[in-house]
Amino acid sequence: MFELDRTFDSYRAAKMAARAEGIESYYCISALADDVAGAVARFVVGRLVLEHPESFRMEDCGEELRLKCAATGEVLRFDREMRWVGGGYRDALDALACQVQEDLAVVSVAGGRHWLSAAHVCFPNGWAPGEKVGGSFAEVHGPVAGMGEMNRRGDEFARLMVGAEEGLVRFAWGVTFDDELNHHPGRTRAAFDPGRPRAFVRVERQTIWGLPAVGAALFTIRTYVYDVERVRGDAILRAALGAALRSMTEESRRYKGLEVGFGEWAE
Repeated sequence: MFELDRTFDSYRAAKMAARAEGIESYYCISALADDVAGAVARFVVGRLVLEHPESFRMEDCGEELRLKCAATGEVLRFDREMRWVGGGYRDALDALACQVQEDLAVVSVAGGRHWLSAAHVCFPNGWAPGEKVGGSFAEVHGPVAGMGEMNRRGDEFARLMVGAEEGLVRFAWGVTFDDELNHHPGRTRAAFDPGRPRAFVRVERQTIWGLPAVGAALFTIRTYVYDVERVRGDAILRAALGAALRSMTEESRRYKGLEVGFGEWAE
């Protein structure tokens, strides 16, 4: 679920820079129930301790639970309900999101509707968390090319996510013209320059974990950025990228921001 590697420090620095720029632009909540927030925090801590015992250790200190985080040197403090009792962060989700390389989001289902109830996203790919939080599946994904049929089945997908107790994994990809992790729409974004071509394949490893007991699902996004020059140097990868570009509709090309001339250069 959580992938920690040698690039952790750069991801951590980018997250802290985004928070310093204005945390309200990157961490947004909407009707996030206390029981959902507690369940998400408990689940994240449990996975970190299970998957990376060398980096995370939980200690029961009576009225408090303390998570020791080796990579940051921080000790996160929670009460018995997994509410945040330490300093320096807004709440438990904020504190935990700053210990991992993934972005985190929460989908809630209650009262016959579903909505994005929390988004701690420091590496958005051209979208603003504040414009998505509180929205349904269809509202969140409305601008995404090729999502028409899935959007019409938004309620069904929300139920599927909440029921995914064993976890689901999917990948998304795009092309960018700089290697910045943070592509918030409020920031300047590089365009393709045919005279000095430079491009990167941006891949998102997305996981979904259902928490049916509280009617919610946790969504994680791990972003990877690969220099296209490396891809072009590998015949197999180059062929795969070329095939993917040729298979895209014009709508998808526009959505992903692929400039004229990039496809020919990449191939």
